[in-house]
Amino acid sequence: MHTGMLWFDNSQTALNTKIRKAIDYYHKKYGRSPDLCLVHPSMLKDSNLEVEKPALSATEGITVRPYRPVLPGHLWIGVEDQN
Repeated sequence: MHTGMLWFDNSQTALNTKIRKAIDYYHKKYGRSPDLCLVHPSMLKDSNLEVEKPALSATEGITVRPYRPVLPGHLWIGVEDQN
């Protein structure tokens, strides 16, 4: 993903809730659903999300991947590039 939306959420809610809010906003703003969410690896330690699964029930089909350049508390969400 080269372009996407950076979403900041430092609340104490679960990661899947943060992703759900970001998906809803992304869909409302851009008129399509994202399929990739990049998060700092530390955000996955306390979550029960399975990484690299294309169909996460908690996040409705979005792939969640750890990506160190994304700062903790941020989500980089968008559409995965097709090569």
